[in-house]
Amino acid sequence: MKSLVIAEKPSVGRDIARVLGCGKGGNGFLEGSEYVVTWALGHLVELSDPESYGDQWKTWKMETLPMLPEKLEIQVIPKTGKQYQTVKAQMYRKDIGMIIIATDAGREGELVARWIIQKAGVHKPMKRLWISSVTDQAIRQGFAHLKDAKEYQKLYEAAVARAEADWLVGLNATRALTVRHNAQLSCGRVQTPTLAMIAKREAQIKAFQPKSYYGLKVNSGGVAWTWKNKDNSVSVFSSETIRGIQEKVTGSTAVIEEVKKKQQKSYAPQLYDLTSLQQDANRMFGFSAKQTLDYMQRLYEHYKAVTYPRTDSRYLTADLVATLPERIRACRFGGYSQICGQLLKTPVKGNASFVNDKKVSDHHAIIPTEQGVSLRELAYGERKIYELVISRFLAVLLPPCEYEQTEVTAVCEGERFTVKGKIIRKAGWQEIRKVQEEAGILPEEEPDSSHTDGTGFTQGSLADFTKGQKILFTEAKITEGKTKPPLPFTEATLLAAMENPVKYMESSDQSLKKTLGETGGLGTVATRADIIEKLFNSFMIEKKDPYIHLTSKGRQVLELAPQGLTSPELTARWEQQLSDIAKGKSRKKDFEAEIRAYTADLVKDIAASSKTYRHDNLTGKKCPECGKLLLEVSHKNGRMLVCQDRECGYRKTLSRNTNARCPQCHKKMELVGDGENQKFICACGYREKLSAFEKRKKESGGGVSKKDVSKYMHKMKQEAQEPLNNAFASAFAKIRL
Repeated sequence: MKSLVIAEKPSVGRDIARVLGCGKGGNGFLEGSEYVVTWALGHLVELSDPESYGDQWKTWKMETLPMLPEKLEIQVIPKTGKQYQTVKAQMYRKDIGMIIIATDAGREGELVARWIIQKAGVHKPMKRLWISSVTDQAIRQGFAHLKDAKEYQKLYEAAVARAEADWLVGLNATRALTVRHNAQLSCGRVQTPTLAMIAKREAQIKAFQPKSYYGLKVNSGGVAWTWKNKDNSVSVFSSETIRGIQEKVTGSTAVIEEVKKKQQKSYAPQLYDLTSLQQDANRMFGFSAKQTLDYMQRLYEHYKAVTYPRTDSRYLTADLVATLPERIRACRFGGYSQICGQLLKTPVKGNASFVNDKKVSDHHAIIPTEQGVSLRELAYGERKIYELVISRFLAVLLPPCEYEQTEVTAVCEGERFTVKGKIIRKAGWQEIRKVQEEAGILPEEEPDSSHTDGTGFTQGSLADFTKGQKILFTEAKITEGKTKPPLPFTEATLLAAMENPVKYMESSDQSLKKTLGETGGLGTVATRADIIEKLFNSFMIEKKDPYIHLTSKGRQVLELAPQGLTSPELTARWEQQLSDIAKGKSRKKDFEAEIRAYTADLVKDIAASSKTYRHDNLTGKKCPECGKLLLEVSHKNGRMLVCQDRECGYRKTLSRNTNARCPQCHKKMELVGDGENQKFICACGYREKLSAFEKRKKESGGGVSKKDVSKYMHKMKQEAQEPLNNAFASAFAKIRL
């Protein structure tokens, strides 16, 4: 008899098949003498749509809520139904005696496989492959020590409990809000607290009162000294105080009190997990979280050039260290070649800064694979992301940067002044920055405050200062600034807030905060990009280069949504309970009973609410399909007209944001109009027809071909045809929380 191995993704399935000697190709599976390996495509089975339970939930009515089926059913996802049938057929083969679950080692991975098995109705002995990396060595060791699947039954129950809770709360709250206010509204355990964080940041900015502060820079022989207060701050809020200090030290003699020299080391940043990669890609290239994930998926699945992207770990497991030389060789191209050669001259070792089995949960950090890929094959976005991964990978393998830090303190008229300087002795991992600069992916750095005082003073040498030496302060200049409010969220900083939302919790319960921190915050690395994208697509947030702002709709949803859904605390409480279910400390049915009662209360609160929803973006134009007035909405890619009736779904694109720069002010322009009448417009007033723009770019060698424009227009057309979140949209039926 043979064993059937079920992996989560085709790429992992093929890796396992190769190690197990399964070379015979099938349609959606690979076979050998002892094993048959097949795979899912992520989830193949999901919780059934409300409409599948009967006519009462096919239309959206308040009187049919809450939706509380006695038992939540599961269904095959239509678009991946063919692969489900392939997996099911293998499970029912007479020569298959055992099923080995080899999906990702975690709660969601357990759910992927168990739902497929449950839906197929097969009853055969089961084992579990539990590994945290998919190297050949890890796969062999894992198969040599297979676990009994019964050991993971409680983990599966926790996964089902989470999925069912999100279905019950999310779909019921969304339907209730939508029906109560006859508007396309949605809320959920993750998306609504995310909105609330944005609202809180905007409130902080609005309430902020700037205060002027003052500092002092003095000059002595070309060296700019900074005044320091007794508490080591470099500024005060009193202009009179700083003026008094300026008067008494100008033209006075200072004495060197201390010269401190330290040999320092700086270490490379940690390897990337998905969230930190999305943050850097957004900050450096303006890529959205979803774009970065899409580029990573392509690099992972098509080119096989990087490891699994949906990871929340920034460490490697010890078994990967032996594979590092081959991965380095795969990076030997362009400016990276010299660094790779340098690393390969000596044995490549792992250390605790990036190798720690205990800090790897389901998947290790993102690193290049041994396979590599030619940069010429990659599209612009794919190349930028690949080079980020390579740069970070090589940086952690390089030695630390070694430098000498000098700090000199002088006293003048009872006031202290300092100056700092740094001399690089060994560049170490900073060598990678030269390559990044040439590749155009140099990360932004905070400016050196000692060189940005605005006084015009230059920095001289600190090498010759000695204790007790006297110097003359020839000139003193007051520096002035204003305290600044926190910046609005970008996608990068919003991702960071979702990952660590503790400071947005109103509860003082430290155990809840600890749980939220340990479980990775709101959403997962795999779902945060989709949550942000959903908020854009449902017009609850909008982007104004590069910042994210609430729309009127988003602000009203926060006012209309039940209070319990607007805080990260709900996620924290659920995670505590789900953890207890996984550990066998509590029962799934008790959690489910609590969720059902909570859902009923949510619907009751929404139905009884006296609050109203106001369309404040109504236009005077009527919908050509139903005759109601259209709304003008801003979304991530531009502006459009949308029918206010949630059951109509009509929309028309008004303008699209582009990367085309205005020849006058160099800001990004909008593309408006249809067909031959399309034209670029800029906020400065500049206008140019699309045809004239194409001609100008062609003549100037700007590299915009008809093919490029055609592809762009096709993409915009597809976006314009995507369904809205109306009553029948799958986005509501299959809401991802």
